[in-house]
Amino acid sequence: MTHAIHRTARPGRILVGTASWTDRSLLESGWYPEEASTPAARLAWYASRFPIVEVDSTYYHPPSLRTVQAWRDRTPAGFVFNVKAFSLLTGHPTRPEALYKDLRDTLGEVPERLYLDGVGPRIAEEVWRRFLGALTPLHEAGKLGALLFQFPPWLPAGEHGRRRVLECARRCAPMRICVEFRNRTWMEGAGRAATLGFLAEHDIPYVCVDMPQGHPSSIPPVTAVTSDLAVVRLHGHSSRWVGGNVEERFSYRYTETELRRWASRILALSRSAETTHVLTNVCCGDASQRTAARLAALIEESRQAGDAAPSFRAGVLTHPAARRRPR
Repeated sequence: MTHAIHRTARPGRILVGTASWTDRSLLESGWYPEEASTPAARLAWYASRFPIVEVDSTYYHPPSLRTVQAWRDRTPAGFVFNVKAFSLLTGHPTRPEALYKDLRDTLGEVPERLYLDGVGPRIAEEVWRRFLGALTPLHEAGKLGALLFQFPPWLPAGEHGRRRVLECARRCAPMRICVEFRNRTWMEGAGRAATLGFLAEHDIPYVCVDMPQGHPSSIPPVTAVTSDLAVVRLHGHSSRWVGGNVEERFSYRYTETELRRWASRILALSRSAETTHVLTNVCCGDASQRTAARLAALIEESRQAGDAAPSFRAGVLTHPAARRRPR
């Protein structure tokens, strides 16, 4: 199916940042100056260099209200947080110790891994309520961009998967979600048009990814717009994507050629969206920060040069149902 490239009069806002600002290897890399030795100082330093950050830690453990209030208070007006949804809510296996202690204590015999369907409706409802409630300070301050729902490889395209996406969007409203798939059936063959049409119909941003290919979890690097917000996450191309630990799976350094290609694609994408969020998710050390800084510079160079043409064959898939809010 051929999709025409949608053009707006000018590119929308492009915010480039990284996934996490507290990774251990980053703290050890020397990217932060010596005076940025506290959590408050490090976040302030990060926010002086990037306009957006993705909170990755919330996938592993729900944040406290006090922590979220600190994020709000330590960043300038206009700074944006994208927050990764807690693993229990996305259908991933979750360590029992990550669950709120008082809820865990009501489970009785606790299995090695928890799943949302296995904790019972009362606990599931309470986890939803507490997780979203803790994010209220960011939402009310206008600093919450989107909640990232990265669904597991065992959620294929189909009626059940679509219901799951809509349930997450409904529960999070008025906070908005964006979705990243890890099962290739969502974006292969005829499934691609169906997926993009479904997301556009419900005004849900599709997360464009760059990631290792050739695996059941691989999603092709399709740049697509299904809402006024476009999201791009760059995971690199590690050879240890399957079987490696977290650091090995995301250990990658983008070449200048790769970044120039993505800068062009992102600028083209931004002409079909009001706002585009770009997050680099590679390690180790300060690789993600350096990648994001260079990519932002290349995007600005392309913008100044008037480079509106994408340097890739597929173009930007902009579904006709994608809604764009007035600027």
